[in-house]
Amino acid sequence: MKSDRRSIFKKILMGTTGLFGLSAVNTATAKTEEDDEIVTNNVTYDDQVPLFSGSQTYGGLVYVAGKGAHFDGDIKAHTKHVLDEIEKELEKAGSGMDRVLKVNVYLHDLNDYKEMNETYRGRFGDNPPVRTTIAPYGGVPGNSLVEIDCIAALKKK
Repeated sequence: MKSDRRSIFKKILMGTTGLFGLSAVNTATAKTEEDDEIVTNNVTYDDQVPLFSGSQTYGGLVYVAGKGAHFDGDIKAHTKHVLDEIEKELEKAGSGMDRVLKVNVYLHDLNDYKEMNETYRGRFGDNPPVRTTIAPYGGVPGNSLVEIDCIAALKKK
């Protein structure tokens, strides 16, 4: 009996005409099955076992794994390389640098902060993402001078 009343009440509130215009809320917040699908790109394997993914999309967002630069060079060369790799990963996933919401920057040496910023500046368009920058104890894995990961919104279809 209670479930019948709830069902009727829900139909009244969320029906095509709605009660007090509440049907617009239902339409605006409706999720599709596609929103709940996890899409994985660029899986890295270690001894034939999946270790991590280059990116995953879920719920309208793309999560990009940390990218490093594993070659000889200074902080500017490493930062440019890492940002270029982030950009490629975002485009592959259906996003772009101008859609990035959050960035984490990990510096091998915090003294590289100023030079990293010189290369970083302007890469995300007119509305730069929120950012956290740290120098982790022990440095960045793989001898990279910088590692960057991010979260971005997918482009609207």
